[in-house]
Amino acid sequence: MKTNWIMLAALASAGLVGCNGSSNTAPAIPEGTTVTVALLETTDIHSNVLSYNYYALAEDTSLGLERTSTLIQAARAENPNNVLLDDGDVIQGTLLADLQAVAAPVPCSGTLAVHKAMNALKYDAGGMGNHEFNYGLPYLSQITNTDFGIPGVAKPTGTCGAPAFPSVLSNVVGVSSGKPIFQPYTLLPRDFAATAPDGSKLTVKINVGVLSFVPPQILEWDQKVLAGKVSVTGVQEAAKQYVPELRNKGADLVVALSHGGLDTSPYSPKMENGSYHLTSTGIDALMIGHSHLIFPKGKETGAAALDASFAAFPASAKIDAVNGFVNGVPTVMAQSWGRRLGIIKLTMAYQGGKWVVQPAKTTVESRGFKYTDGKTLVNADPAIAPLVATEHAATIAYAKQPLGISTDFEMSAYFALVGDVSAIQLVNQAQLDYVKNFIATSTDATLSSYKNIPVISCSAPFKAGRNGPSDFTDVAAGASPAAPVGLQVRNPGDLYLYSNNNLQAVKIKGADLKAWLETSAKQFNQIDPASSAEQDLVPSYGTIYNYDVFYAENNALTYQIDVTKKPGSRIVNLTYKGAAVADGDDFIVATNDYRAGGGGAVPGIDGSKTIIKSPDANQAVVSNYLASLSTKGGKVTLANNGSARSWSFVKTATAGPVILRSAPGHLALAQGSGITNVAAEGGLEASGFAKYRIDLSK
Repeated sequence: MKTNWIMLAALASAGLVGCNGSSNTAPAIPEGTTVTVALLETTDIHSNVLSYNYYALAEDTSLGLERTSTLIQAARAENPNNVLLDDGDVIQGTLLADLQAVAAPVPCSGTLAVHKAMNALKYDAGGMGNHEFNYGLPYLSQITNTDFGIPGVAKPTGTCGAPAFPSVLSNVVGVSSGKPIFQPYTLLPRDFAATAPDGSKLTVKINVGVLSFVPPQILEWDQKVLAGKVSVTGVQEAAKQYVPELRNKGADLVVALSHGGLDTSPYSPKMENGSYHLTSTGIDALMIGHSHLIFPKGKETGAAALDASFAAFPASAKIDAVNGFVNGVPTVMAQSWGRRLGIIKLTMAYQGGKWVVQPAKTTVESRGFKYTDGKTLVNADPAIAPLVATEHAATIAYAKQPLGISTDFEMSAYFALVGDVSAIQLVNQAQLDYVKNFIATSTDATLSSYKNIPVISCSAPFKAGRNGPSDFTDVAAGASPAAPVGLQVRNPGDLYLYSNNNLQAVKIKGADLKAWLETSAKQFNQIDPASSAEQDLVPSYGTIYNYDVFYAENNALTYQIDVTKKPGSRIVNLTYKGAAVADGDDFIVATNDYRAGGGGAVPGIDGSKTIIKSPDANQAVVSNYLASLSTKGGKVTLANNGSARSWSFVKTATAGPVILRSAPGHLALAQGSGITNVAAEGGLEASGFAKYRIDLSK
């Protein structure tokens, strides 16, 4: 009876793949047969197709899908049974993406450059990330060739250029239809080579089910384009609905593509990083993203220290950050920008009429560009660049368009975490100027009543090492607008990375401001002054976009951070115009829609205090501010636009070294900018970062 059941299962599996030309009959699979499958992951590509930095107009060999392609080819050669998947955040993130979405929108007849590359690499399926929604639903509908069934969101007629592989999203539905806007899952039937117990070889049918999840916060982050159109289900709820469906349809292996990190706190349907809680839903493998981190820790020589953030998991969490298991489920995160390839190599055994994953025979790797010997960089796949040559050239031309103004100083973020505001002050000035003008010219009675409330601004050093040693804002000085190094279209994007953020303003109290600053100060480690051991000033750069630096005109707002104190009690000497800020003082803060709507979990900043929702992007506000300076004959100078340091550390002598990781070779820049607490530069690490010693007594 057991043999007949197995035969029926095999016949059913064969029937599922009949459309691929396979026979509708298949021999029974011997009990104990094993098959090894490599699940390959990319995540958070962010339109980094080539190894090129459009903000710096220079090659960057540390990133790019053209190099990931080389890793993919090697992994496929090692593992003939393979499935290539992407975990989202594909279409946004570079000037190339902005050009194709905004400046010169790709037509329906065209295909995004990044999708051209992915199609050539023959991805098997792809999930969505939060940044897929940044450019709006009509654009996403077009470039994925998908009718969302949402009133007012019309896909162009005909067939648009799109991914040649299934696009999947399990937890977003249309409000009016109540149905998923993308297919909630896909079932991939594959013929794989297997080994029978007697050592003989045979071909078996494996049905790979793929699900995809995005953070519920997309409704906050992209409220302006999603409100009233879509709703989001918690990741656990969606998985518990669709995993059984996939199993009932014959899925032998279920893979979750979760665009979220590993938050081990109690589950909530609103969790931004709920991937940890998917391990209890019956999935076999978990591929995660969004956090731009490495999981498990890199296996190449010297790479184990690339990311220390996973050391913070509570002991009760069953997370193996060395071998890559979360509650026993093999899990991988392949960093970002194409810098790594996730590989889950799992073995399944045919037992009792079904395929069962063998954890003891499963390995997980987040493979980087130097995986062979820890030193030699993989070459770019020469087949990729010709596919996007036209788009690449157009992006460079777009990036070089002059803004008609120059700067007499270098605006950089190499030392933004120790007080340098050269790449932040101009952004804050542009935002502050916008909000003041908005209130001054408003005919709204409520806004007009706010004219005497101080306006301040905050912005974060978005490019300050989160994505490696090449990920720093660095805008060179230029002598005149006519010079080749005069400010160009590419520079506002270097100063303010996220083109999708829109400017907003919130009205808060002094108590809110203190809580906001305390939240920002969580980026720092708690330093023990008595310790003689080396201490990291910043434990992880993964959430550097939440380190808000505040600014007021004439540097009227100042504060200090005491890193010897516990998070939540670090802000001291907070003053405005020389007077201590009282809990009841009123302020209006210019910020972005991400922060105003609750992004970053600042207490009390949840959308309820928003008074201005601008239609203008923060990046455009910076560009327009520069243009206004140009038309008025103004200049961008260090004295006026890059040296107003609103914050500093409380002076503390330490027995041992305190370390900041930044790009190598910039000690002179710190000293020339007056950042006197950068004392020395240490050796180059395997990650490419250099260690700088920070003297907290200065």
